[in-house]
Amino acid sequence: MIYTVTFNPSIDYIVDVDHFQTGMVNRTTGEHVLPGGKGINVSIVLKNMGHESRALGFMAGFTGREIEHLLAASQVESDFIDVAEGMSRINVKLRSDQESEINGQGPAIRASDIAKLYDKLDQLGEGDFLVLAGSIPDVMPASSYEDIMARLEGRGVHIVVDATRDLLVNVLKYHPFLIKPNNHELGEIFGVSLSTKEEVIPYAKKLQEMGAKNVMISMAGDGGLLITEDGQTFASMPPKGRIVNSVGAGDSMVAGFLTGYIETADYENAFYTGLCTGSASAFSEELAKRNEVETLLRSLGR
Repeated sequence: MIYTVTFNPSIDYIVDVDHFQTGMVNRTTGEHVLPGGKGINVSIVLKNMGHESRALGFMAGFTGREIEHLLAASQVESDFIDVAEGMSRINVKLRSDQESEINGQGPAIRASDIAKLYDKLDQLGEGDFLVLAGSIPDVMPASSYEDIMARLEGRGVHIVVDATRDLLVNVLKYHPFLIKPNNHELGEIFGVSLSTKEEVIPYAKKLQEMGAKNVMISMAGDGGLLITEDGQTFASMPPKGRIVNSVGAGDSMVAGFLTGYIETADYENAFYTGLCTGSASAFSEELAKRNEVETLLRSLGR
């Protein structure tokens, strides 16, 4: 079974406004309401690709119930902890001459809520996959990813981590199955600027030396690359297409990689499926669907 964890899920309210002006009444020209959060995005794309997963995390209030409703409408199974105080956040994304975002705070997560999540994670075992994605809310211990991985160490769970800076570096000692920073995040870890695949590869290998089994780097319009635990390196430009919405593209890449790996146990197939799944989401208002991914794979001769 595949499990995803989103500590602070959201309702994403995406609005289009022509020539937004501050201090004025502005009218929308388009609106979208979606469940948000990196782990949730992974679960939705996995479902679109034909694979079941269970979305874990915390929810609260009427917004939390709506997130569950939206996931159910997408036929994604969720098993959130119901938090008593506060409400799940609403993130507003304004698309106009410039793009702006206002992100909500989220509920007050208590130690007892975290203990309930750990009880659910204790059910994971040999061959299961766990995706830990995104930031950790201020109300939770900064060591939460480390704590989860230490708790599951030795159980045969394949853990994927999509996080930045110290959140990522601090879990490497637990040998995650896959990590997926982008080239800018990779550069931030080592205090360098990385723009080409030739520059990225040695630093991706450093993360592998620090403990990661497989390292996949997303590079937006420059595609991506994968350094595998068995010493292989795959790199490619992305398929051609028009960028419509980059939100969720990195999460989709993770879901695509898992799809390819689960179906074929082949890292090359997993990499290219991940690359095309990320691109399919970027080329659409919605997250990637299987037929879109397969079309892009064919365009790369896969």
